Amino acid sequence: MRERGKQAWTKWRKVVSEQAGSGQTVAAFCRERGVCAPQFFAWKKRLREAETAKFVEVTLAANAPECMASRGTAIEVRLKNQRSLLVGPGFDAHHLRALLAVVESEA
Repeated sequence: MRERGKQAWTKWRKVVSEQAGSGQTVAAFCRERGVCAPQFFAWKKRLREAETAKFVEVTLAANAPECMASRGTAIEVRLKNQRSLLVGPGFDAHHLRALLAVVESEA
């Protein structure tokens, strides 16, 4: 990413964070600071999507608990709010994406 692009991302992360902590509505916050509200919402969405698109490192335990061993090669997908899904071998990726979209939207 070019330096100018990095500066824009840094600037908007700060602006969105300040609005969240301000206690003000987006309209009031933007009006007070001379920020274009549609541009604010576009960046807020872009930042949110970038955050959810990040990969999470997966590490394998040397000695999996006995309860996991009985499940074969199931994978545990940890979600928000201390929830998780167990995905068995041969799962349908499209079905899993649809399920995650529903489950995560209810979080």
